[in-house]
Amino acid sequence: MLRNLLALCQITQITQRTISTASRRHFENKVVEKQKLFQEDNGIPVHLKGGVADALLYSTTMVLTVGGTAYAIYQLAMASFPKKQD
Repeated sequence: MLRNLLALCQITQITQRTISTASRRHFENKVVEKQKLFQEDNGIPVHLKGGVADALLYSTTMVLTVGGTAYAIYQLAMASFPKKQD
């Protein structure tokens, strides 16, 4: 039992050492480019300046919001006028 625990400790130390010494990827800093894009005064709302993906997310959100509101109003109307029993 103790031997297994010691072996597990050694394995985790080796794994941790190989993970921490692995070469790190260097990413290009794009913050300055994004700041220029979002601070530019071109008449586009800030929530749509990200491009097609932002426009698609905005449209989907609006459709779901309007559809959900209409459905909620429909359900309230159906609940306020119960069916007559024969």
